[in-house]
Amino acid sequence: MKMTSRLLLFVLLLGGLCAPDRAQALDADIRQLIVSIAPDWNSMTGRLQVFERGKDGKWAAVSKPIAVLYGKNGLAWGRGVLGTDEPGTHKVEHDGRAPAGVFKIGMIYTYDTKLPGGSDYPFHTVTANDAWVDDVTLPEYNKFVTVDPKNPPPWFEKQKMRLGDFAYRWLVDIRHNEDPPVPGDGSAIFFHIRRGETRPTGGCTTMAEENLARLITLLRADKHPHYALLPWSEYKLKWELWGLPGLDLVKEIAPEP
Repeated sequence: MKMTSRLLLFVLLLGGLCAPDRAQALDADIRQLIVSIAPDWNSMTGRLQVFERGKDGKWAAVSKPIAVLYGKNGLAWGRGVLGTDEPGTHKVEHDGRAPAGVFKIGMIYTYDTKLPGGSDYPFHTVTANDAWVDDVTLPEYNKFVTVDPKNPPPWFEKQKMRLGDFAYRWLVDIRHNEDPPVPGDGSAIFFHIRRGETRPTGGCTTMAEENLARLITLLRADKHPHYALLPWSEYKLKWELWGLPGLDLVKEIAPEP
């Protein structure tokens, strides 16, 4: 009888050690997930797809795969909802790497007075007085700031957002290192329009203009959208633990064997 009890205790302990740590999984209220998979850590290109989670808890694709570009030096772990404490290389300012992990989607910043038709998501029309600060020496580092036009700070000219740059027509905030910002861990990470079919970024995720417009029309604040960016090797390790769409669901954006 004692041996049976001990065996049962051993089995329970072993099961607890082997079971996934569901405390690391995405919150249940996250019902919209933008998933992007890179072939490896050094990849500058990959694919992206939007998924939504139904009342049954199952993910389903709601968009076609989209070709995207990442940092010119690939990926590194970022500071977000998941991935912040992973071992390995972590993003730092000006490293040319896109942050990997899972991140909240924040505000959309645009030169326009409205979003693409069919959109329903919080946005801000960028003014001549708006800035996003990437200077690690400033207390406003990695924050959106609106300055007093009659008395702009000396750093404003280098940090202003209204540049008339076609690539920044829409900036979808990927909340890397924002909650709260840690100086030097990377700043100003967005989805935005690509500058060319093969031109990588300094750390953002970019795509063709029509694809970004389509992505924006899908976003819904009440579904708490997040962005999951991982190299394929990490996705295969993390999808179940983190509650991401299963491998069968992401086969269209996974690298070819």
